[in-house]
Amino acid sequence: MAIPDYETLMLPVLRLFAEGAPNVAACVPSLQKQFDISDAEAAELIPSGRTTVLQSRAHWARTYLSKAGLLASPRRNHHEITDLGRQVIASSPTKIDNELLAGFEGFTEWIERSRQGGDAEPPQGGLPATSIIVDLTPIDERQTPEDAMSAAASLLDAALRDELLGVLQQLSPQRFERLIIDLLIAMGYGGGDLANGLMTKATGDGGIDGIIHEDALGLDAVYVQAKRYAPENKVSRPDVQRFIGSLTGEGATKGVFVTTSDFSKDAHDYLTRVQHRVVLINGQRLARLMIQHGVGVRVRQTYRIQSIDEDYFADVTG
Repeated sequence: MAIPDYETLMLPVLRLFAEGAPNVAACVPSLQKQFDISDAEAAELIPSGRTTVLQSRAHWARTYLSKAGLLASPRRNHHEITDLGRQVIASSPTKIDNELLAGFEGFTEWIERSRQGGDAEPPQGGLPATSIIVDLTPIDERQTPEDAMSAAASLLDAALRDELLGVLQQLSPQRFERLIIDLLIAMGYGGGDLANGLMTKATGDGGIDGIIHEDALGLDAVYVQAKRYAPENKVSRPDVQRFIGSLTGEGATKGVFVTTSDFSKDAHDYLTRVQHRVVLINGQRLARLMIQHGVGVRVRQTYRIQSIDEDYFADVTG
């Protein structure tokens, strides 16, 4: 039979994780058997050639279930059903689809972040920010191909941001600090030269994790603080105050405070009352900047979208 769409796979995938499957790869053989998918159909590849259609759809089923809080990922490529997921299984649903998942706060928040490009904060300190609103209506006959691609690209981007943040949580503090320096270099600070970015010692750094020259000549320095926090652990006002104090002690006026989580409202408000120029970068914005500047990510496959060359036909008469 034809390979089911990802929504059809949601309930079977959740059940397989409830039975102890550790990842999507472990689910695929059972899904193939359950839906009577032939070996030839199971071997069919998506256009990029990176994975099979069945694996891709099972992966997206798992992603959507995770965003709704029904699955958790304690470590990379390992997923477990949550108490909420077990409650859903216990309710004996006939199916799980996007309409059902829309009833879970985590899922709706993820979709909203996708619509907004992942950055609801205003630009700070010259760093770029976007707020791209896209229509995430499921692909159907009402959408043009361009609309469908835009919606799909936004969801892919949102999933990649969350995956990046999961990887960052597993880095050592020193490796995370190095990553932030690498990102700022990739953004053009220090003239794009790695030699212009320095990490401080692991201990006794006085609240400063790194220093990067703002330009290639080293005429001004930007001090960096990097906090690898869990999503629920927001950076508070006292954390920002300590960072400002460290800047003052160094005679510095510019800083970047980066976290994998987020900043409290009090932390944002505090910055409006100090003279220091400090930029706050939360987890979603960090992941978006990494994608934008190619840090920790790579392009696996691109598609050429062609259109009529109006200039070529401009002189055609007849």
